Amino acid sequence: MESMFFQRRMTRRVMVGPVAIGGGEPVRLQSMTSTPTHDIEATAGQIRRLVEAGCELVRVAVPEPRDTAALPELIRQSPVPIVADVHFHYQRALEAVAAGVHKIRLNPGNIQDRKQIERVIHACRDAGIPIRIGVNEGSVVERREATARADELRWLMADRRGALIDLMVRKLEEYIRLFEANGFYDLVLAAKSHDAAVVIEAYRALGKRFDFPLHLGVTHAGPPETGRIRSVAALGTLLAEGIGDTIRISYAADPVEEVLDGKELLCSLGLRPRNEPELIACPTCGRIEVDLVDLVGRVRAKLAEIKAPLKVAVMGCAVNGPGECEGADVAIFAGRGKGMIYVRGERKRVVNEAEMLDALLEECRGLIAKSR
Repeated sequence: MESMFFQRRMTRRVMVGPVAIGGGEPVRLQSMTSTPTHDIEATAGQIRRLVEAGCELVRVAVPEPRDTAALPELIRQSPVPIVADVHFHYQRALEAVAAGVHKIRLNPGNIQDRKQIERVIHACRDAGIPIRIGVNEGSVVERREATARADELRWLMADRRGALIDLMVRKLEEYIRLFEANGFYDLVLAAKSHDAAVVIEAYRALGKRFDFPLHLGVTHAGPPETGRIRSVAALGTLLAEGIGDTIRISYAADPVEEVLDGKELLCSLGLRPRNEPELIACPTCGRIEVDLVDLVGRVRAKLAEIKAPLKVAVMGCAVNGPGECEGADVAIFAGRGKGMIYVRGERKRVVNEAEMLDALLEECRGLIAKSR
C-alpha cells in the first residue's frame, strides 16, 4: 500500500518466505519475541499474540544450539515468516538455514573470521534466504584491533553524531562489498541508534547510497512511555520521506505493545489500511462538562469488540466538537448529563449520560450491518 501523500523510495525486492519487502511493497511490521526460543510453547504462544496484534514478520534469538533446534517446530506453528537473530556464532546461522528459517539477521562485525561469514553467505544464497545486515551504535566501534578502536573513538569524540553516521555507513559499505563479492544481493540494511536524530540522518544516507530495502528501528529506545516518542520521531520522519520497507518499534516491555504502536504509526501515515475503529477525542479543557477521560476510556474498551474501520469521535467541547462529530462515522458530543449522537454528519438523537456508551455502540453496529 502506498500513501497518497508520500512517494516511497524504490528498492530491490526481497522475498522473506511468501512475504515480499521493498520494490514498492507495503511497509511490513516486524517485532521480536522476548521468550527463550528453545521454550517452544512460550515462544509459539508469543508469536501468535504478535500476529494477532498485526505483526507480519517475527524475529527470534538463537544464541544456543537448543534454540536453532526449536526452529523447525516454531516455523511449522508460525503463521508468518520467522527471522533468526544471529550474533557471534556463525554456526547458529548455518543451523537456522538448515532448519528452514525465512531470513537471517546478521551483524558481520560480531564474527571475526571472514571465511565463516562467507559460509553463511553461501548457505543463504543456495537456500534462497535473505540476510539483514545491520550496525548498531552500541557495536559499531571496532573492539578487537586496538589502534583502529582508538582512532574511531577519537573520531567520535570530535563530532559524535556526524562521525557515528559516517562510521555506520562505512561499515555497511564494507559488509556489502563482501556480500556482493560472493554473489549475494538479497540484502536488507539497518543502522540503529537510541538517538532519533542519528537514526534519521543514517537512514537518509543509506537511502541515497544503496537500493537495498531498509529496516527501520530505534534501538535501546527504553520503556513505552519514552520509547514511543523516540521511535515515532525517527520512524515517522523517515516514512514520511518515503524511506523504510520494514519497521520495528522496540520497547523494554511486552512486544505486543511494539506491534500495536507500529501499526498505529503506519495507519496514521496512510501506509497500512485500518481494519478496526479509529478513536479520536478532544483534549480536556475547562470547557468540558463531562468526565471525558473516563468516557473515552470506556469507549475504547468497548470498541475492542468492533472489527471494522470506523472513525469514532468522543467530544466534549463546543469549540471543535460539532465539526469533529460531523467528520466521523459515529460520534458523541457529550455535555452536562446528556450527549448528542451523530452518524456520518447527521444528528441522530439525544441520550442521557447513562445511555451514551450503549447508544454509541448501537450506531457502530448498525453501520457495520448496513455495509454487509
